[in-house]
Amino acid sequence: MVNTNIGTFDKHDKVNYAVTDAKLIINKEQRKITLDIQIDTELCPVLDYFEIFIDRMIMSKYAAKYLKIWFELIINDTKLL
Repeated sequence: MVNTNIGTFDKHDKVNYAVTDAKLIINKEQRKITLDIQIDTELCPVLDYFEIFIDRMIMSKYAAKYLKIWFELIINDTKLL
């Protein structure tokens, strides 16, 4: 069962709930993978997302580099990686 009671959310719940849209875009011609995320900053600051997911984003960047492709992270229409 999914917890939808915002009053009982921990930081992980808030981050997951605040993500309103996420797209994984693969561009074969440019050899690029883009993770495009929209976060409702009224529910959770973007910094909280990074505190939880920065290690995974760095691993994604290095995995892409190993595969000789580019990894791009966009949050709320701002390119971060």
